[in-house]
Amino acid sequence: MPPNSGLPVVFGRRVPRLALALAVGAMAGLGQVPFSLVWLALPGFGLAFFLHRAAPGKTAIFWTGFIFGLGYFALTLFWIVEPFQVDVARHGWMAPFALVGLASGLAIFWGGAGVLARLLCGGQAGALAAGIAWVASMGLAELLRARVLTGFPWAMPGYVFSESPLAQLGAVVGPHGLNFLTLALAAALTGIVGQGVMPRVAALIAVLAPISLAAVISMATPPPVVPADGPMLRLVQPNAPQDQKWQSAMIPVFYNRALDLTRTKAGVAPDIVIWPETSVPVMLERAGEVIETISEASGRAELVLGALSRDDGGLRNAAVFVGRDATVRDIYQKWHLVPFGEYVPFLPQIAAFGWGDLAAEIGGGYAPGPGPRLIDLSGIGPVLPLICYEAIFPHELRTGPVRPAMLLQITNDAWFGTFSGPFQHLAQARMRAIEQGLPMVRVANTGVSAVIDARGRIVAQLPLGQAGYLDSRLPSALPATPYSKTGDIPLLLLLVLCGGATLVKARRKKD
Repeated sequence: MPPNSGLPVVFGRRVPRLALALAVGAMAGLGQVPFSLVWLALPGFGLAFFLHRAAPGKTAIFWTGFIFGLGYFALTLFWIVEPFQVDVARHGWMAPFALVGLASGLAIFWGGAGVLARLLCGGQAGALAAGIAWVASMGLAELLRARVLTGFPWAMPGYVFSESPLAQLGAVVGPHGLNFLTLALAAALTGIVGQGVMPRVAALIAVLAPISLAAVISMATPPPVVPADGPMLRLVQPNAPQDQKWQSAMIPVFYNRALDLTRTKAGVAPDIVIWPETSVPVMLERAGEVIETISEASGRAELVLGALSRDDGGLRNAAVFVGRDATVRDIYQKWHLVPFGEYVPFLPQIAAFGWGDLAAEIGGGYAPGPGPRLIDLSGIGPVLPLICYEAIFPHELRTGPVRPAMLLQITNDAWFGTFSGPFQHLAQARMRAIEQGLPMVRVANTGVSAVIDARGRIVAQLPLGQAGYLDSRLPSALPATPYSKTGDIPLLLLLVLCGGATLVKARRKKD
C-alpha cells in the first residue's frame, strides 16, 4: 500500500486520519491489564502500521504516530489521575493536565519513531521493508522511553502478552524483545490480509514462530518448586487508604492493624516478616521502640520494614532490614525516584539561574540512595530490594556477577487507585520474575501482595483492598535466563541491523 494523501476508508466511509489514529491507539491499549484483550491490541498496532504507511509526508507521519500514542497512553495510564484525588480540593484540578501531559510526552517517542521509519525506508518502500523499518523504529523508541529523563517504561507493547504463555519469551528476549515481537506480529497481520500467497504464508510463519518458541521454553524449563523446609515468609498488608494513611487519628489504627497481622495466632511462626513501603509510622531515627515492638510481635523473626529516614543528604524512602535481636543491620534506600512525585527535576538548575527562592519553595522531596545492591536474608541468601516504581525498570535488575536468590518489592499502590494501576504494576512484577528466572515477593500496602514464582506465576496472593497477612515459603529459582545474562544488547543489535538493512535497500532502489 503506497503512501497516499486520501483519508483512510473504514466501513466504506472516509475517516479523518488523526481521529482514526486516536481510536486505534485506545484499541491497542486494551491489550494491557486489566483488559488483556490481545485480539484487539494486535489489530490495533497493525492498523497503526497501515496509517503510518498511508500518511503522505513526514509531518503527517509524526502526527499520526503521536495521536496513536496519545490514545494508547491516555487509556493505559488513566490511573495517573488517582494521586490527585487523594486531596481533591488542592490537587484535583491537576489530574487532566497530568494525564494529557504524560500521555503526550510518551507519544512523542512514537511520533518520532514513525518519522525515523520513513527516513529509513523511503516513501515508496514495499510492505516488507516498511514493516521492518516501522518495527525497528518503534522498538528503538521503546528502548529510549525506558531511559530518557530517568525513563518510564510502563505499558510497553509487549506487556499485552503478560497474561499469556508468550510471556515466557521474556526469559529469552526480555521485555523489549517482546515489544519487537508484538509489533512484528501486528505488522505481519497486515500481510495476512494483503494480496498474494507468499505474503500470507510469511505472515503466518511470523505469527506461529514465537508461539512455538514459547511452548518449547515452557516444556524444556523445569517448573519451580516450593521447598517444604524453606524459611516461612509472612507478608503483611495493612490496607491503609492513601487519603487516610497519614491522618493523625488513623496512623495508630493502621499501625496496630499491621502489628496484629504480624502476630502468629496459629500454624507455623514466620522466619521473616515483611511490611510494605512507608508502613513504619515514625521516622527511622526515632523508631527504636517501634521496631522492638514489631520484633516482639513477630516472635523475633527477621524483619523487612518500609520506613522513611532522614540524614544529611535529605529524606529517604527506605527498606530496613532488622535482625532477630531487633537491631537494624542494613538499610536499602530507594534510588530511582519518581519525577514530580518524589522529587522535582532540575531544581539545581532552577537555583543556578538565580531562582533560589523558587527552588526552596518547591522543595527537594526525597533524596536518592546510592543505587541497587544485594542484601542477605537468613535462609535465603542475597535478595535484590526494590521499592515501588523501581520494579518497572527491567534493565536495572541486572546486578553483576552475584545473582540474587530472590527479588523483593515493597510498595504502596494505594496511590494507583483500584482499577488498572495496581494490576498493571503486578503484571510488571511478574514479568521481572520471568526475565530473571527468579521468584519475586511483593508486599503492597493495599494489595496486591503476592508470592510469584520464577515463571511469573502467582503462588499465593492477598486481594486488592483487603487487610490481611500471607504466609508462604519461597519458590525456587531457575537457572539464569538468557536475558539476565545479555540484557538488551542483542535486541539493540537487531534493531540496528534491521534499520541498516532497510536504509541500504532504500538507497539502492533510489540509485
